[in-house]
Amino acid sequence: MVDTSVPRRELLARATTRLAQAGVASPDHDAAELLAHVLDTTRGRLVLVDRVDPALASVYDDLVARRADRVPLQHLTGVAFFRHVELQVGPGVFVPRPETELLAGWAIEQAERVARDEGRAPVLVDLCTGSGAIARALVDELPAARVHAVELDEAAHAWAVRNLAGTGVDLRQGDMATAFSELAGTVDVITCNPPYIPLEAWESVAPEARDHDPHLALFSGADGLDALRVLAERAALLLRPGGVVGAEHADEQGSAAPEVFVASGYWTELRDHPDLAGRARFLTARLAR
Repeated sequence: MVDTSVPRRELLARATTRLAQAGVASPDHDAAELLAHVLDTTRGRLVLVDRVDPALASVYDDLVARRADRVPLQHLTGVAFFRHVELQVGPGVFVPRPETELLAGWAIEQAERVARDEGRAPVLVDLCTGSGAIARALVDELPAARVHAVELDEAAHAWAVRNLAGTGVDLRQGDMATAFSELAGTVDVITCNPPYIPLEAWESVAPEARDHDPHLALFSGADGLDALRVLAERAALLLRPGGVVGAEHADEQGSAAPEVFVASGYWTELRDHPDLAGRARFLTARLAR
């Protein structure tokens, strides 16, 4: 009987070349992740695979073709990893980025300080929750905390429902500008990964985001700061005196984003934080007492 299986090395080499030619930023990584997904294994265990069944190789080739068309990797595998949790993602929801893990980590540290210093369960709110990534990480690492989250977009909210099911997070669909009025003056920590891309920057956005992420999660007015302006006001209403807010922004907004909070007049200890590549990534501020 003729062996029609395909050598793993050949499959990966062919896929990597195709993805590189398509402009995918990490062709080696994505080629391996897709093959691991098809074979129901991990990227690290692919070395144990010598040859791939032709039917599975065909499935793999189809996925590689879609990735070459710049469909996000996570939409093809159906999962995204964020800190210590695995999330379900797909069309209609913003794929969580590794950079946002830093914002979640900051929020967890702030909440742990409240629990330690005040001996009570901290109250956290995640605005513009999208897939629920930050909220899920918060409740995963702060099981005693009271976590609330809101998302405006209907499709994204549906993904958050899946990711936050059974966690105890108070998830709602609605506008962050009006959400959680009953919590006014009681929240310890607010996180927000808002839309922050200027409309004029349309052409510069990577195809994976521009063509597949919901535009509601990407663009925010002519200068990209409209959502941050709403946040500066809403967070001031929701937080207790001395409470803190953290919000992600574009790397080129390292000065402009904090200036939005300065202009509102509510905030102290305003600070901007870099990501692991040294790019301006998120701001934090404390509500003046």
